[in-house]
Amino acid sequence: QVQLMESGGGLVQPGGSLRLSCAASGSIVSISAMGWYRQVPGKQRELLARITSGGTTNYANSVKGRFIISRDNAKNTVYLQMNSLEPEDTAVYLCDVGVPYAGDYWGQGTQVTVAS
Repeated sequence: QVQLMESGGGLVQPGGSLRLSCAASGSIVSISAMGWYRQVPGKQRELLARITSGGTTNYANSVKGRFIISRDNAKNTVYLQMNSLEPEDTAVYLCDVGVPYAGDYWGQGTQVTVAS
């Protein structure tokens, strides 16, 4: 059993910053890639950022230059530093953790609201 605990969401003004965390626990031997997604009701889930076990990162064009993904392998935790937030960034943010031979595990999601 693998569980993901997300934290860091909330309300922030345009131009502000938030840092999301997602810690994996349970029966974990190793973790491959980790990623962050966001979803708005009525729209498709969007992949925002991905980081491999070796530290290689990829970003969606919508967040490139503003968001930074990182990981702490010792803590089985992935982070998403979000800067220069815009109202368009308002969504439920979800983390995804890949466990070899087991599959993908998802967090419950954390709400991020960017508004004045």
